[in-house]
Parts: sequence; structure tokens; C-alpha cells
Amino acid sequence: MPQLPLSVVNPAPLDEGEEQEPREECGVFGVWATGEDVAKLSYYGLYALQHRGQEAAGIAVGDGQQVLVFKDLGLVSQVFDEQTLSSMPGHVAIGHCRYSTTGSTTWENSQPIFRTTSAGNGVALGHNGNLVNTAELAERAVEVGVVGGRPRSAGTSDSDILTALLAHAAADRTLEQAAMELLPTVKGAFCLTFMDEHTLYAARDPHGVRPLSLGRLDRGWVVASETAAFDIVGASFVRDIEPGELLAIDEDGVRSTRFAEPTPKTCIFEYVYLARPDSVIHGRSVHSTRVDIGRRLAREHPADGDLVIPVPESGTPAAVGYAQESGIPYGQGLMKNAYVGRTFIQPSQTIRQLGIRLKLNPLREVIRGKRLVVVDDSIVRGNTQRALIRMLREAGAAEIHVRIASSPVKWPCFYGIDFASPAELIANGGGADSMEAMVESVRAAIGADSLGYISLDEMTAATEHAGESLCRACFDGVYPIPLPESTSMGKAVLENMLKAGTQGDPLQAENDNASALRRP
Repeated sequence: MPQLPLSVVNPAPLDEGEEQEPREECGVFGVWATGEDVAKLSYYGLYALQHRGQEAAGIAVGDGQQVLVFKDLGLVSQVFDEQTLSSMPGHVAIGHCRYSTTGSTTWENSQPIFRTTSAGNGVALGHNGNLVNTAELAERAVEVGVVGGRPRSAGTSDSDILTALLAHAAADRTLEQAAMELLPTVKGAFCLTFMDEHTLYAARDPHGVRPLSLGRLDRGWVVASETAAFDIVGASFVRDIEPGELLAIDEDGVRSTRFAEPTPKTCIFEYVYLARPDSVIHGRSVHSTRVDIGRRLAREHPADGDLVIPVPESGTPAAVGYAQESGIPYGQGLMKNAYVGRTFIQPSQTIRQLGIRLKLNPLREVIRGKRLVVVDDSIVRGNTQRALIRMLREAGAAEIHVRIASSPVKWPCFYGIDFASPAELIANGGGADSMEAMVESVRAAIGADSLGYISLDEMTAATEHAGESLCRACFDGVYPIPLPESTSMGKAVLENMLKAGTQGDPLQAENDNASALRRP
């Protein structure tokens, strides 16, 4: 597996507390059920998956005659209302909530993506993940004429290209046959839910980077990015969809076909940060994993403290584990404003400078005079931790010992997580030539009295899966799915290609991840 080199660059300065947290690309949901309100089931399923994408949401419904799609920018609760959902009857549906990793934030790039085959059948598709051969697929789409001459308003995501190719391949065969032909040529991380007027389909890439599971309803079936969605809609967990597997669900039940041999590489960051604590991934509870990480962190990096507090909410399970193992009392030292999140109102510079103070507020009577052990899930740029530590000191904390429930993030993700660029990751700053020097550099930068990261081996052990079956590229730089060196990659890959096309060079563009892709 290739390992990418690392350029050590100082992180870019931002306003206090301004931070680009790691963000998952999307959540997908699908349901096939007769006699059920599949649009509302999809709505509640997406509500359970909202943490996986807050930029846009959409639902497609099929009733045997047509496929109807409704989508828009915004949260699930902002996009849908009772009237809209009631106008979408059917027996099969897919839902999608989006955070973009390929393609900009536009209505056209919101999902499900819809296409019509030359036979007049509708195809709707939702995608969680990120493809690494988008440029190659786009060239093929141009060759067969499914994207050439598109209007400027056309979508520019890898999912858009994928749907166009799928609909094209289904011109003279079933959608299932078309998928079996197309999917072996798709490279990268993908969990797909797609449908026509009659049938629900679900597919997972051969590495199984992102989670996807199958559940059972009384009168049908559901698929979802996380098992927590099953609990919300009243479904029972059946099994994980296997890497390299395609499912077709209709009135005859569930058909399983394998389009590639499985080589599992589940994303370890799903356990650390991305997934809901009440989800289960490959038989392992996310909450239990995070609590165990906290226990292991306490053994690796003990601290003399009076109180263990989490950075809510993602740091809470690890903080509980740290307190259990260390014997230091656990407490709630920070209050989180649950209503601070995505908004269409752009903050002024004055408000932006408030940074983390908009999200978290210290309980002064709890932390005053205490030696605090502050447990957080990860450090990206370090701006959040720097502002938080300053705020805790102002509130009277005697000492602040920061413990991080993941290893240092040093490499970008090309498989569906939007990290900061390598130059902005604080673990790459300071010119450190050893782990100890790097940790000391970060400690000094954020202003903590001490700092400890859990080791990669201990973090892996907490998942109860072998390291060989996990993708840990953001921590160790080893990418299990080969990355192209010459073709364009990155969030704006198709925008760049289309722009270049107007300049007489149709599918060549500057690689905006070039610095991360250079080999020794």
C-alpha cells in the first residue's frame, strides 16, 4: 500500500476558536416496504444520520410508475415538512444528507441524483464516500455522451457522474445488470443506495471503508449508513452489507450478488469520531470503543488531576473511560449550546471572533481551583483547544492536562472525510523530528500544562479489529486504495475539468492535492 510523504509546514492562523473539524461526507438511507409511509420513514432515518451531513438533504420515492425526488440545501428538518412528505407516496425510497467532499455546495450537487435511462425509466442514487478515479469516470461519461454539452447548472460531483453512467448502462438491461457492469470499474470509497420505480439497491465498495447495514421491518427492509437509524424507524438489525456486495430488494425479498472480492479496510475514524455512539460497526459498539480508548489513554498517559471533563459531545465516552481507569472523578465542566450549528446567516467578524465561546461555556463553580484532565476526540488545527484552554484558565482552572482520544492526524483523507489540508494540521507544524518533539510543540501551541495522545496501536486495539482490516491513512499515511498521481483529484475536480474544457483542454486540471500526492 502506498504511503504518502509529509511536508512539514506551519499551520495557517485563524480567528480564535475557528476550526474546521473533520466532517463526514454523507449519510444514506433506503427502504422497501409495502403499506408503509416510506417518505416519512426516510425522513426519520435521515434525522438519525444528520450528523453525517448538514449541507443538503433529499428523498426519492418510487411507486411502481415513477420516481419522484425532492431535495434542497439545509438540514433535514429545514428541507422537509408534513405537506411535502405526504405528497410522496410509494413503496420504495432512498434518502441522503450531504456534506461535500467532491463538488461544491449547490442544489445541483445535493442528492439523491436523478437520471432517466433511454428506455424512460427513472434512476435515483445516493452516495456516501469519495471516489479516487472521478476524472477517469468523467472521461468515460464524455465518451459515451452522457455529460457532454451539459448546462452550466449541471451537477459536478462524483455521484453525478456515477449516476449518469449507471443510467446509460441500464439502457438495454436491468439496473441490477448495469450496476454489476459498472461497479467493478469504480475506485474509491462508496456506499450506495439507488433505486428505480420498483426496486431498492445497495452496494458497498470492496474495501468497506464506510459502514452500511441491512435492517428488517415488519413489512419490508431498510439499509442505512449507521445502525442507530434502525432504532429510530423501528427496524431490527440483520447484518452488515459486505464489502464488494450488491443487494437488490423487491417483492421477492433480498438478492445478494458479489461484484468484487472483499478486502476490508474499515475507516477507524468512524469509531473515533464520525459515527454516533449508539451505532454498531462490524459487531463493535462505537460507544464501547470510545470508552475503551479512554481507559487505554489513561494507562498510556496518566495525569495528576482533580477532575476529568470531556469536550462535549464527542469527547464524552472517552472521558468516562479515562475517569474509570484513572480513579479521578468525572464531571461536567463545560456546557454545550445544542443550537449552535449550521446556519445560512453569515457571522460578522465580531461574532466569528467569539469562536468556541458560542458553543461551549465553562461551569466556573465546578472547575475553579481544580487540576483538570480535559479529554477531546482529536486535534486538527488546534485553534479550538487553544481557545478552550484560555477560557478554562479565565474560569479559574489551576492546571489543564489535555488528553486526546486519537493519534495525531497528519494526512488528508481521500475516502470521504473532509479534513484540513496537510499544511493546516497542527501535528505537522513546528518542524518536529520525533513524536516527543511534535507533542511538545502542540502542547506549547495550545497552552496546556501537559498533552497526551493515545498511540495508534492502542486506538486500534480498542476497536477489537486487526489493524490490517482498518484504514488508518489519516494517522499513518498508508492508503489502502491506490491514488492517481496524474489525474485531477480533490473537492473541485469536476469544476476544474469543466473550466479547463472551456479553454480547449477538456479533462485536464491542476491537481489541488498535488503536494500530498508526491512520492519520494
